[in-house]
Amino acid sequence: MIKKAHDAYNKKDFKSAFELYTELSNSGNADAMASLGYMYQNAQGCESDEAKTLELYERAAELKQPYALYNLGVLYMNGLGGVVHDQFKAHELFVEAATREVVPAMYESALMLERGLGCLQNYSEAAFWYEEGAKRGHLESFNNLGVLYKEGHGVVVDEAKCFICFKRAADGGLAEGLYNLGLLYDQGFGCAQDHDFALDLCRKAAYKGHAKAQEIIRGLQEEGKIVF
Repeated sequence: MIKKAHDAYNKKDFKSAFELYTELSNSGNADAMASLGYMYQNAQGCESDEAKTLELYERAAELKQPYALYNLGVLYMNGLGGVVHDQFKAHELFVEAATREVVPAMYESALMLERGLGCLQNYSEAAFWYEEGAKRGHLESFNNLGVLYKEGHGVVVDEAKCFICFKRAADGGLAEGLYNLGLLYDQGFGCAQDHDFALDLCRKAAYKGHAKAQEIIRGLQEEGKIVF
């Protein structure tokens, strides 16, 4: 029955999905609780209801439902949905979700560990979770892991691994990845120096809205060094 509910949701038949998730949730199905909470959060097949969202996420999280743990973490991280902003609670929930294969939670856990938000700063643990996210194709994880390899935070400086990480992020179209890969080519860090290709990557990052890249391109245009 949960598959039928998921199928209805994926087909955007929110009315049927809502009814099925509600029935399953009332019978104690944690996956249905998490999905129903998400529907209440996003007003899909129902009116938006912060109280119901929180109640359902908390019930599902008690049953260790992975995405309920992650979504509840997002609420605490941002002080949304009727909860008080609590980075420590958010980090705890993200790590719990990360250990249950929720890829965005791996990234959020790593980011908080890198910055010391809601936890003690720990670059090596941050590198571990970024790598776990990267193994599963998460572009931001590739990018941030590349930064750690470039700066030697939590890992040994490794030009080759840094280049691979930034290239994977750039190949996936991530603006930050394009910009960082451009910096490597500009500096000849982990690759042959190529200023023209570096500029091309910077331009692509700028087109995608990367603020620093836009600033560089605008400056070069004003100096008359490039036309577009």
